[in-house]
Amino acid sequence: MDTQVHLPSLVNAKNFLNNRSNSGFTLPEMLVVVVLISILAALGIPNWLAFVDTRRLNTAQNEVHLAMRQARSQATKEKLTWQVSFREQNGIIQWAVHPATANPSTANWNNLDSSVHFDSETNFPLSNGIRKVEFDYRGNTQNLGRITLSSKYGGKAKRCVIVSTIIGGMRTEKEQATAEGGKYCY
Repeated sequence: MDTQVHLPSLVNAKNFLNNRSNSGFTLPEMLVVVVLISILAALGIPNWLAFVDTRRLNTAQNEVHLAMRQARSQATKEKLTWQVSFREQNGIIQWAVHPATANPSTANWNNLDSSVHFDSETNFPLSNGIRKVEFDYRGNTQNLGRITLSSKYGGKAKRCVIVSTIIGGMRTEKEQATAEGGKYCY
């Protein structure tokens, strides 16, 4: 009696498996899935790219700020005038920290991310292709201004490092919704 009960259930299970092996997704079902994935990708990719650009700008801003702080620190430590220099070489922004008496061309240049460039709000004067900020032995500077960075690929994101006082006060900022004095990064 036990075998009779188990036999029909085994036969039913075999039939069920045979029927399942022939099943699958229909063409309309596959098209719906492809369309949904395409819509989600179209909505998400621009946000992802904006996020990546913002992260690159934040990293570049931190590097510029640290370079300026390093020049100021070296000046007070060694009781000499030090400078941080910036240039654009082959479409890539570079920076170097060195004594002001040294020729910038012989300095050790470091690259920022290649997707970042100087924004038009950058207002340190350009001399022989180099923008510089000098700090004297007390950490003071006469170079007040800003380095403003933005993405080469467009977008509204901007990051800036501002030297705002003659005693070498620096701060970092990001783009604002409204302009102040024609600048959005203040």
